[in-house]
Amino acid sequence: MLQFARRPARVRFSASRIVLLAGALVAGQLLACVAGGPLTPAAVRDNPPAPTDSSEALHRLFAEAWASRLADDPLFASSVGDSRFAAQLADLSETATLRQMNDARGLLTRLDAIDVASLSRTDQISHHIFRRQLTDRLAEYEFGAHEMALTTGSGFHIEFAHMAPRTVIQTGRDGEDYADRLRAFPRYAAQATARLRRGVARGMVLPAVVLEGYDLTITAHIVDDPEASVFWQPLAELPERMPGEEQQRLRSLVRAAITEAVVPAYQTFAAFMRDEYRPGARASIGASELPDGDAYYAHLIRQFTTLELTAAEVHQIGLAEVRRILGEMHAVMQQVGFGGDLAAFLQHLRTDPRFYAETPEQLLREASYLAKRMDAALPRLFGHLPRLPYGVAPVPDHLAPKYTSGRYIDPAPGSGEPGYYWVNTYALESRPLYTLEALTLHEAVPGHHLQISLARELHDLPPFRRFLYLSAFGEGWALYAERLGLEAGFYADPYANFGRLTFEMWRACRLVVDTGIHAMHWSREQAVTYMAEHTALSLHDIHTEVDRYISWPGQALSYKMGELTIRRLRREAETALGAQFDIRRFHDVLLRNGAVPLPILEQEVQRYIADTASRSTPQPESPTSS
Repeated sequence: MLQFARRPARVRFSASRIVLLAGALVAGQLLACVAGGPLTPAAVRDNPPAPTDSSEALHRLFAEAWASRLADDPLFASSVGDSRFAAQLADLSETATLRQMNDARGLLTRLDAIDVASLSRTDQISHHIFRRQLTDRLAEYEFGAHEMALTTGSGFHIEFAHMAPRTVIQTGRDGEDYADRLRAFPRYAAQATARLRRGVARGMVLPAVVLEGYDLTITAHIVDDPEASVFWQPLAELPERMPGEEQQRLRSLVRAAITEAVVPAYQTFAAFMRDEYRPGARASIGASELPDGDAYYAHLIRQFTTLELTAAEVHQIGLAEVRRILGEMHAVMQQVGFGGDLAAFLQHLRTDPRFYAETPEQLLREASYLAKRMDAALPRLFGHLPRLPYGVAPVPDHLAPKYTSGRYIDPAPGSGEPGYYWVNTYALESRPLYTLEALTLHEAVPGHHLQISLARELHDLPPFRRFLYLSAFGEGWALYAERLGLEAGFYADPYANFGRLTFEMWRACRLVVDTGIHAMHWSREQAVTYMAEHTALSLHDIHTEVDRYISWPGQALSYKMGELTIRRLRREAETALGAQFDIRRFHDVLLRNGAVPLPILEQEVQRYIADTASRSTPQPESPTSS
């Protein structure tokens, strides 16, 4: 995230020029890459071209940028398995942010000096993605997005708390670094708070309505007993080989750091949110009401979908999807013999206790069973599977009340930890079992765990690509993965199939609701009503979701737009190849490059179609001598 204390003297881009910077220039770069040849990476890895000055310059640039990113963002460095900065937190000061912006402009200048046409296809893709990242970063800085760096489920204080359970202490140095990082939190929190304060002053602030209950994400860490803190977890079970006196020393260090640094910093932040941020929060809810709001939302649509679409176009796509899915939902209602209308059926699903777990343990057991069933089906659908396993665990208590129904949490490489499929066991009456199949396939396999873990194993790609997450690709893939359950024997129960449909409807409604809120001046009540009339989500989940869309404009569009693109590409491949279509190879083609923008994914599929068709075309016989 970008932080800055005040706007320095600099050339000020207009809103329309920012969109050109972050959109048209990237699109132009893609066209330039295409002009140099189709963007197709993996096929050339077996026979990579000889290094050129351009490729060497590109990879030097990538290496320098990666090294700077790790140093500038120590929490990110820890998340990718680099422990060199484990005692530190980012510098969010004005000086540091100005340097980072200047560095980004310098990287962009150097990147543009590289001859794209002379690069391998893999490097062309890397060039395009890296350029997109730089222009998006500069555009967000210009819009001031760093001054509103909170959503209902994220913020500097939440990411810091996420760090703790993922920290593994094996040595005395590990424990000392961890204690030093906790000690650094007051400075880090003060700088982040100053950034939010500037946002309040200029209207770049969250709506008041989404802050109801938000204080729990802060007060959960204000504890009297350090050992009751989430930050104590890395000390709870130290290695048996560590001498007892060393364990006691480290526990004393961390206990003091929690008491003297972490808890007071959260207390100070809680007071700021109570006394300054919430009173200064805005009454409006749409991104269009922010400074340069219409241009900012247009930028977010392009950023999150990786497509060139207007809000009106996305809205219409959503309405069409809602109509289609409604027809399939009515067919399921007929199948189970329900005589009422959709509203009555949804009320039935929300209130019948047979559709809900009685205990958190029951919900976790069911999720685990479904995940294991899908594990067994994976070899029929994929040629390559990840080595990393995953577990099933509840969403932590300090997050659960305002958290979504489930989420995938990937581990730091080299940590020895698995990935985790988190299941929300808070408010069991709002966690229907009939949606659990779709949720499990989305978050675990063949969804996020499979896709992200495979990307981590692509060691022939630059690190920034192995750890890249693009919502349109990642969330689009995970929504497509839900549908793959139909091919793997899931959704045999009509209610589970209806659950799948309501998850699909949920993502289709996001296209309507997100654009409605942020471009068409919908009220929160309109959004809640639309979701309640079209999905089987509980009212608790609907309010949580709508508040998420309000606080995180554009991100909710990525799911359905990505899934629609992937499904279209599959139809095209099946039609073009007929009997030559291989579902395992098709999925490997989709996943072999990690996360990529959707236009590049389309080019990869078209190349797969052409390559497969050419191999099945009979070649003319060579002339023979008589």
